[in-house]
Amino acid sequence: MAENIRTTPLRLRPSEHRSLLFIGDLALSLASVFAALYTWREYNFTVQLAALIADGIPPTRAELIVQNQVRIVVPLWFYLLPILWMLLLVELYEPYIAGSGRRTTRGVAVAAFIGLALYSFIFVFTQDPTNLPRVGVGAFLLFASLLTLGWRMIFIRIYKRTGQLRRVLVIGAGKAGQTLAELYGSLAARSFNFVGFVDDDKQKLKKTYHGFKVLGTSDRLLALIDEHRVTDLVVAINGEIEGATFQTILDAQEKGVEVTRMPILYEEMTGRLPIHHLESDWIIRSFVDEVRVSGFYELAKRTLDFFGGLIGMIVLVLLSPLISLVILLDSGLPILYTQTRLGKGGRKFVIYKFRTMKQNAEQDGEARLAEKNDPRVTRVGDFLRKTRLDEFPQFWNVLRGDMSLVGPRAERPELVAAFQKQVPFYRARLLVKPGVSGWAQINYGYYASITEMAVKLEYDLYYIKHRTLAMDFQIILRTIGTMLRRTGR
Repeated sequence: MAENIRTTPLRLRPSEHRSLLFIGDLALSLASVFAALYTWREYNFTVQLAALIADGIPPTRAELIVQNQVRIVVPLWFYLLPILWMLLLVELYEPYIAGSGRRTTRGVAVAAFIGLALYSFIFVFTQDPTNLPRVGVGAFLLFASLLTLGWRMIFIRIYKRTGQLRRVLVIGAGKAGQTLAELYGSLAARSFNFVGFVDDDKQKLKKTYHGFKVLGTSDRLLALIDEHRVTDLVVAINGEIEGATFQTILDAQEKGVEVTRMPILYEEMTGRLPIHHLESDWIIRSFVDEVRVSGFYELAKRTLDFFGGLIGMIVLVLLSPLISLVILLDSGLPILYTQTRLGKGGRKFVIYKFRTMKQNAEQDGEARLAEKNDPRVTRVGDFLRKTRLDEFPQFWNVLRGDMSLVGPRAERPELVAAFQKQVPFYRARLLVKPGVSGWAQINYGYYASITEMAVKLEYDLYYIKHRTLAMDFQIILRTIGTMLRRTGR
């Protein structure tokens, strides 16, 4: 039993940070609604007052008239704007974004832009634009953006100045531990401080890996925790842990130190699963057991797929004549191309897409991965890929039930057969339906090598393990942002 249990300062966990951010964002978005209503009313007051004064009515009398007449009719949907705003902010709850002022600023700006673009689209195509108050919506987006950004900057300052930034000590300086250190060095924004390693291998003592030292062995673990003000221990040991080391870790936990496994921290840092650092028992406990979802989620997801597919087909019908014409003028027929892909459980189906490559792009019949700046892609095809417009015929696959709006990329049978021999757990992608968009697509895009494909697989498995309706909505919204920014591949 550990003695002299230390008192640690109140330190929130990542999930608690996200909850605090959510509460703050929601409160400020609600405040933005009332600020927007006030601004909207004052704007109408000023406009009508100016009109009466221009007609020759004395200012004092004009003001009395306007005060008695100014009324604004607020549509019910206006009070739902905070919900839309919260959906647009979903990406900003990732730890590596929430702790970065630059990424937070960019995220709020993108959210405001998407909100404005959606409103503009609805305003242009609606039959009764009088029910879409431009001043009210514009004021809401302005207030929501400024208040959210101000609150987030205060949060980041407090987070970094009051000891909320975690101090992580890694147990194990082997391949798994070194992977964390290397990954930490590559991050532009960090949600914790990497202190160093603890390892019982005498030959590793005082050595440095990716800029971090092996500070000592596990018998000095408790002392090192005090010396370096460690808040979190990350166990990065593949295989069995010695009894004495295990007991010391328990003692540290009793002292108030958080204990985490390497795969969990890897997930937090990257939004991926570390496929090269997982053992079979971990896969069974933390992946297979956790991929089960409720019947409610399956029903809600299929409902979302149906209505999303329906909307996508309507947009497809509207855009098809123009897209077909430019493809025809640029590179001739065919307009569409079909290909056999694997769906959930390895079931084959035919996928539909607008053609973006030259005819006979695979003359030898051998399946090839798309490359960056692929010479087979046509000029129009490059634009269609960047805007994701080439994917729209897949909404037919969504309506048929072959695909979902969100899921791993549907892959060709011959490529799946080849990849599963080279990359561990590759076939686990087939546990769910493939998607028009997905966690891997919005975070990584296409892959052109086995190494890149393995990274994308890590994103796919992360989605399969953590998928929820909120995550699906986040992916859909970020996909819309990708289309508007034309950053697809």
